[in-house]
Amino acid sequence: MSADDGDSPYFDDSRRLTGPNLFFRTTGAILEARGVEAKNPEAHGHWRQLARVMCAALGWRDVELISHVHSAITSLVISAPLDQLFTATEVNEWAWLSTVAKFNPELNIFNATADRPNDVGDIATAMARLSKQSAEEHNPPLMDLAAAAAKHQRTLLVDEEMVSIGGGVGSVSYPLDALPPADQIDWARVREIPTGLVTGSNGKTTTVRLIAAMARASQLSPGYSCTEGVFVDGEQLAAGDYSGPAGARTVLRDLRVDCAILETARGGMLRRGLAITHARVAVVTNVSADHFGEYGVDSLEDLADAKLIVAKSLDERGTLVTNADDPVLVRRSEHLWSKLALFAGDYQHALLQKKRQQGGRVCGVENGKLKLFHHQIEHDLGEIDAMPLTVNGSAAYNIANISAAVLAASVLGFSPTIVARVLSTFGRTRFDNPGRLERWEIHGVQIFVDYAHNPAGLAGLLTVANRMRTPMAGRLGLLLGQAGNREDEDIEALAKTAASFTPDLILLKDIGGMLRGREAGEVPAMLRTALLAAGVKCNQIAICESELEAAKQLVTWAKPGDAVVLPMHNVEARSSMHTWLDTRAAS
Repeated sequence: MSADDGDSPYFDDSRRLTGPNLFFRTTGAILEARGVEAKNPEAHGHWRQLARVMCAALGWRDVELISHVHSAITSLVISAPLDQLFTATEVNEWAWLSTVAKFNPELNIFNATADRPNDVGDIATAMARLSKQSAEEHNPPLMDLAAAAAKHQRTLLVDEEMVSIGGGVGSVSYPLDALPPADQIDWARVREIPTGLVTGSNGKTTTVRLIAAMARASQLSPGYSCTEGVFVDGEQLAAGDYSGPAGARTVLRDLRVDCAILETARGGMLRRGLAITHARVAVVTNVSADHFGEYGVDSLEDLADAKLIVAKSLDERGTLVTNADDPVLVRRSEHLWSKLALFAGDYQHALLQKKRQQGGRVCGVENGKLKLFHHQIEHDLGEIDAMPLTVNGSAAYNIANISAAVLAASVLGFSPTIVARVLSTFGRTRFDNPGRLERWEIHGVQIFVDYAHNPAGLAGLLTVANRMRTPMAGRLGLLLGQAGNREDEDIEALAKTAASFTPDLILLKDIGGMLRGREAGEVPAMLRTALLAAGVKCNQIAICESELEAAKQLVTWAKPGDAVVLPMHNVEARSSMHTWLDTRAAS
């Protein structure tokens, strides 16, 4: 076994935590244990005892040891120095396998490989092996730089090849194997830039793009990363999902960037932790049932805690922006020390009123207008219905995204006047927010392309489409699919949400590149079964293997007055559909 490789019958995964994470603000290692012992408190105690002995022998001080039981797994977590993370995974694995062996002497447990002996349960042999590995991994120049960066309150970004300090225009970068002494760095030149993190179950990418547009309108050169790629001052540097640490590093190492907005997905935070430790604002848009069963997330409360990891990027000056209409988020964020800014659909929401009385930041809707309150001043940002992203006020979820972006912009210091101007235009063209609530009207048919990937996102999109089709006469067509790594219950919930809007035709599809462990056609078959159980008629459902062909069939089926909803997740299929729709619209 090796670090980041969970090839063992006794645990699912063993990996490094390279930044602030669910358990602590420092670095370390996590092992996801399974089996009978994983639920046994006595076994946890024995693992903790062995891990503590080994960490002390390696000279690691103030080590935190945490065991957290989930429904299917138990997380065993060790804090460790930045330059000892591979060794930390080995310590974790050895301590856990030795624990399993103690509680099950009849099992033939071993961790031998070609270059090391079997040392399960053998402290002396394991200590010799791990001490050697620790010495080889030790990097004094890196640790000196990390200490100096912490002293100067500067972000330190580390990967397998590069180390950087500061952000964007204020950053410096060095090869990991050629680091300068800390006292040779011009710390007056190294600085932070205004940085925001955005997470949530839905609305992340839209919120990121909107804040970046506000930054650009404020004469800044923003860089942002999201599920669609990495962008600097309007230029796309990379395509694909960059909502994790790699995207954050790419943006913050670009010397053109003087404001960074980073989409921060749950998976990256749970798998590796946060990339940065000095954000000025962190946004959590909402939480909804999704990804249950992954990385120990079993409930909405677990998911809220995972999203709220972004608050660990904030120092005492930082502000956490969150959703007062989301009761789970409210409950789970109450204990956080970060300054809170709240948004809600109603400007007179009780929590917003209380926050205004305390002199805090809030944003909400009153009498059809968006209101921002900060620094004891109330700002009218304009009519909601006139903001293109709201689709005449029908896209309630985008009103929430706008409110979150407005609060983040106020924390970053953008003028309310500029913010209002951006809100009056952003979304007027689909190129402002590609892949999110894109609209075409072709021969009287309303066509929507979106990324909606969970029940809450789909419900919001279908609500908009229902309002845009011709009342009574207009039909509703829907393209429906789901990634294969979702639980069966999540797939069924998506189908039930779709059925509740009584579509006239549903085409089911696999998502190219997202089978993720399931057989081709398995997810569409599950969706079909769930749709039938929810009352959708057999002749209203069809399965199409190709996502692109299914989308084209729905548009061809539609007639004037209809609405067609196309949640498309494969980037190539969506791009081809854009071209096809543009051609039809032009003709």
